[in-house]
Amino acid sequence: MASVHQWGRCYLKGASIALLCLLELPHAWGQGVGGEQQLPVLDAKEATRLILDQATPEYPALAKVNYIQGRVRVQLMVSAAGSVVSAHVLSGNPILAAAVLNSVRTWRYRPLVAKRDSTPFATTVEINFSLRIKQTALAPMQAESDFQRQVKPPEVLARPEGAASADPPVRLRLLVSAEGKVIDSGILKGIPSLFERAKKSIERWSFRPARWGSISVPWYLDVDVPVYDPPSQGGTGSPSGQ
Repeated sequence: MASVHQWGRCYLKGASIALLCLLELPHAWGQGVGGEQQLPVLDAKEATRLILDQATPEYPALAKVNYIQGRVRVQLMVSAAGSVVSAHVLSGNPILAAAVLNSVRTWRYRPLVAKRDSTPFATTVEINFSLRIKQTALAPMQAESDFQRQVKPPEVLARPEGAASADPPVRLRLLVSAEGKVIDSGILKGIPSLFERAKKSIERWSFRPARWGSISVPWYLDVDVPVYDPPSQGGTGSPSGQ
């Protein structure tokens, strides 16, 4: 991976993928949920120096044949041992974003040493998918919007029943894979401290993946998620009490 001013590029069958560690990271990530954890936030040069293994994301064939291009921005949290323990999509086409998540979660870094001890850190990565085509009838934004109109979004198939807590629901944006699995989630609206409990609720839901014709594709889905009270001591741990 190159610096912020000089990108390392990798060309795959007429397409290019540029990888770039960004300088900035939202303040909430440096603090952690609720501000209970303070993580060092590395800039581009610092994160680049620590990289040991960095697999280039594969440019999805479906995206290439539909002229889908663009940038995907992802937040990473790296453990004290140097493995990526959390990756969250900030922006980007869902098909490209799924490919990025599949790759960055395997990246390896040298441990960051602070005050003689290894410590976890956070950083942001931007990956640019660009087709090396001189002429095309569709502009990138038009190509993506035309494709989007043909996609049937994901659907919730089943969700557990039970008494939710008095807390208001949390609106989440989910990235549902082509297999119908939630591979990423982010809060759109609600109390931030309830985010983890809302994510836990989603684990018991099932989804039908988005479809483009007869082909399943990764896609975003916005849902309101009820928040359940944590199980009491000696409880079953199930929101429905089953």
